[in-house]
Amino acid sequence: MAEGNKFQLRIITPDRVFYESEASMVEMNTTDGEIGVYKEHVPTTFILVPGVLTIHGDDGEKYAALHSGFVEVLQGQVTVLAEAAEWPDEIDVERAERARARAEERLHDRADGINQMRAEAALRRALTRIKVGK
Repeated sequence: MAEGNKFQLRIITPDRVFYESEASMVEMNTTDGEIGVYKEHVPTTFILVPGVLTIHGDDGEKYAALHSGFVEVLQGQVTVLAEAAEWPDEIDVERAERARARAEERLHDRADGINQMRAEAALRRALTRIKVGK
């Protein structure tokens, strides 16, 4: 169990346990904006949107690209259920740049049959990957 000012943090994706350790703080983006969670945070749940996830621990800060999901905050424990999560060394920045360009083109052209929300989500994911990957 986590001691002192730390809490247990678990980040789970459909294909793996992405991260499981103690943290003193975790920052992420929700539908309500960016949040930071400390050990004594009020128990709650949030819907996550694509963005940079920052984990604060004994060995400094770790950054990851987080692509949508949910977070549950309980006493001494935070669990993130993410659609996808990637460490910087797992990101192909060139591929993310191409995805960004495609999404921007779709949004700019606004051609018939283009799903605006889907293109915006693709753009957010690409921008997050680029930011974390660099």
